[in-house]
Amino acid sequence: MQGEPGHSVLVVPVPALEPFVVERTRHYDASFLSTDPSFVHAHITLLAPWLPDPSAADLERVGKLATAAEPFDFLLSELRVFPGGTIHLDPVPAAPFESLTAELVAAFPQCPPYDGLFDVVPHLTVDHLLGGVTVEQTRTALGSLVPARCRADRISLQWYANHGCRTIAEWELGR
Repeated sequence: MQGEPGHSVLVVPVPALEPFVVERTRHYDASFLSTDPSFVHAHITLLAPWLPDPSAADLERVGKLATAAEPFDFLLSELRVFPGGTIHLDPVPAAPFESLTAELVAAFPQCPPYDGLFDVVPHLTVDHLLGGVTVEQTRTALGSLVPARCRADRISLQWYANHGCRTIAEWELGR
């Protein structure tokens, strides 16, 4: 991965919203659609960007953190908008995501979330106002997908790059 364009992220996949997020990704930039069958586009970010070339010890550290965390249920129902226009769904409860992020930041202090540019707010991005849509249009387009009752059961290490999105590793929570 080192020297390769792109960046790594640690996420919780949200398969329930995959069809919608894939469609919106196709609309905005199809080069970020993955052909990797294990890759889930719909996710809640725990830590990004992460290490460009993680060592075996780095991967083991994430694995231990995942093993110590129990799977948990959450609900995605309320659409919100960040000041920059990103339309997103906030998970309820947010605390388990916040805890996982805090543990990852403690384990990898050289990787501040979002390079320290934004506050850490657990969310699943679904669209953007600059894309010419409204919150109401997004709510209608989501239809019966929301509210979504979801289960966080794993941490996925994903690589994001034009024409190169893929899953690098995954760890089940609580195992």
